[in-house]
Amino acid sequence: MTTHQQEQTPPTGEAGDADDNRRQVLYWRLLARLFDSEEQAALESASLAVVEDIGLPAALLDPRASVDSVVQRHPELATEFERLLIPQVSEDEARDRAAEVRRAALVSKVLLNVFAAAPASVSAGQLAQWQSDAGWLERGLGCRPGELRGGRRSGGTAAGTGPSGSGGGNAAAPGLSRLIPAIGPELGSIEGELVKRMRLREVLADPRLASQLTPSMSLIEQLLRDKDNLSGLALANAKDLIRRFVDEVAEVLRTQVEKSTVGALDRSVPPKRVFRNLDLDRTIWKNLTNWSPEEERLYVDRLYYRHTARRTTPQRLIVVVDQSGSMVDSMVNCTILASIFAGLPKVDVHLIAYDTQALDLTPWVHDPFETLLRTQLGGGTDGTVAMALARPKISEPRSTVVVWISDFYEWQSGPLFESMAAVHRSGAKFIPVGSVTSAGRGSVNPWFRERFKDLGTPVLSGHIRKLVHELKTFLTA
Repeated sequence: MTTHQQEQTPPTGEAGDADDNRRQVLYWRLLARLFDSEEQAALESASLAVVEDIGLPAALLDPRASVDSVVQRHPELATEFERLLIPQVSEDEARDRAAEVRRAALVSKVLLNVFAAAPASVSAGQLAQWQSDAGWLERGLGCRPGELRGGRRSGGTAAGTGPSGSGGGNAAAPGLSRLIPAIGPELGSIEGELVKRMRLREVLADPRLASQLTPSMSLIEQLLRDKDNLSGLALANAKDLIRRFVDEVAEVLRTQVEKSTVGALDRSVPPKRVFRNLDLDRTIWKNLTNWSPEEERLYVDRLYYRHTARRTTPQRLIVVVDQSGSMVDSMVNCTILASIFAGLPKVDVHLIAYDTQALDLTPWVHDPFETLLRTQLGGGTDGTVAMALARPKISEPRSTVVVWISDFYEWQSGPLFESMAAVHRSGAKFIPVGSVTSAGRGSVNPWFRERFKDLGTPVLSGHIRKLVHELKTFLTA
């Protein structure tokens, strides 16, 4: 080794000290966050530097980001979160300090998301996120999601064995055999407290209070997430709020759809000879030769009428919507929009919702209220299961439009994009949409965005008016 190389290579002990310092920064931040919700600027900036230095996403430090969302955008981390809290080496093996720093960042994320103080008022979405994060904690301990909270782990069962673990992982960690039986009731207690803080249920159970609620997208999101936990009067009031919101949005969207021209004029069909179709300007122009200057009167011997019949051909519209938690606005808007297009003549509308499973909602597409009640918001995303339902519906590609609404953070990006490109090449109109909201905001996976652009089908901006225009242009061409 040259003298220069020796100067550039830090001693082993020096590198180990640096990693120890990084790990301590992360754990000090963890403790500070657990016992005080106020952000400590110095610890936050130092932790961010550590996370970026070791090649992990900054989202690990965002208290609003769920573990699901981190894994969805960085699927390579999924295996690291699994069995995260089970020591991987025995005491007599050499320590990998760099790996310990990385593990500290992931452990901090899971523990903070599960044990940090919850707000005084909890929404259904926040409860669902906590339940998902608690599931990752249970995975980290070698259990199945919900296994500890449900009390299905007995105190005598060795940690790391049983239905979810392969065994052996906890042999070097006798402390886990005491921790796992104790942590289950604690998680159950936290979950119960979160449910109690959901004041919305109490409001829904009181008809007077429920009638004072103003339907909004955030409220509808909570109702859709929590609908399976409601019953009786509370469920009836929740359905009434959802229906009111659906009707309000439908009225706005229907106006936007009806503003556009429907089809090209069909001049082979004689115009209806009724007053509303009378072409007054053309009638006057064609009868000017009958003008009498003496009488100052125009004699009309022929009336001209406007053609109003328009060419329409049967078209198939397939709407595929990501129903994961980040796409609630899109799910609601597109469900209503699909029902409106389903009401147009000669338009055959199909609706598919998906997360890690796909659901064909076509039988209820004419009733957005019933459709929304059948959705299950949340979870990961696997568009390949939705494509398996959509592809058989494309019987005549030239008269088919496929609208795919998602943020495109997918588990199987490559296979899904290839199948989308195949749909486009078949002659069907493929319209990828980042999201469909009234505000027009949309977050899209850059990997998909670039490939859609290269394919010649750029991702549509999130504003719903643009989607309406695109659909009308295709369906009436």
